[in-house]
Amino acid sequence: MTTRREQNRVDTVFVEINGNRLAVELTGPEGAPAMIVHHGAPGLGSRAEPRRSFGPFADRMRVLVFDARGSGESGDAEPYTHAQWVADVEALRRHFDLGKIVMAGGSYGGFIAMEYALAHPENVSALILRDTAANTKYDHLAVERARTTDRVTIPEWIIERIGTGNFTGNEQFREYWQGILPLYDHDYDPAVVARRVAETPYHYRTHNAAFGENMPKYNLTPRLPEISCPALVVVGRHDWRTPVPAAQEIADLIPAGELVIFEKSGHSPQLEEPELFQSVVRDFLARSGVLPPEADRP
Repeated sequence: MTTRREQNRVDTVFVEINGNRLAVELTGPEGAPAMIVHHGAPGLGSRAEPRRSFGPFADRMRVLVFDARGSGESGDAEPYTHAQWVADVEALRRHFDLGKIVMAGGSYGGFIAMEYALAHPENVSALILRDTAANTKYDHLAVERARTTDRVTIPEWIIERIGTGNFTGNEQFREYWQGILPLYDHDYDPAVVARRVAETPYHYRTHNAAFGENMPKYNLTPRLPEISCPALVVVGRHDWRTPVPAAQEIADLIPAGELVIFEKSGHSPQLEEPELFQSVVRDFLARSGVLPPEADRP
């Protein structure tokens, strides 16, 4: 079953996928090369960020953004596993008959993007990974940075819950998010943090499963050399959560991987340096053969 709703001039389509309702937005010209973008932060993230970051590519591509199972406006049917989220991406690709896709993902969405490329290599023309990691070996650095930052004072109970998935309800989850959000951007703006806290849809059970159950066993490092498609890995120089070494490791291990560091960004160069981000991605897509070079456009 598919239902539609008009939201900010973009059609939101609600689709039954693998027994769960997903909120989806699909834009761009029919027949153009397709891209699916997976948001990060299970239980906190939504299609709003990928829409803003990758929406501009709909001038030349078919761009699909969606709220993952257990996030945003999508349904909360379990399980919240990487295998299920990968299966949902594949079902969306089939449902909308997108053919071979560019798979993109940021932060936790990057985990799912890499796992999708490993599970369905025949369906991926290129991979775009933003501020992500292939394992958990850098997580302790995030805790150290939260404890030593001079930007804000973060309560110890919040620091102790970073990456643990240990929340008792959405109100506690909201307090946690409010506490760590000041660390994400290169330039701290309290008004921006307050707005993001207010706009975030909270699903604490999804987050608990993602970080309490999935992450302790997460390690894609041995399998990254299997990824055969071109891969662009971007990261903010000042990313507190998934630092430059984590991105470098991915780019080094994927045979056709390349790394671009954004010098004036934290965890979100796609939002902090949007014009440069879009330029870098367009250049990558042209060099990868997904899009013709800008000079060749009619």
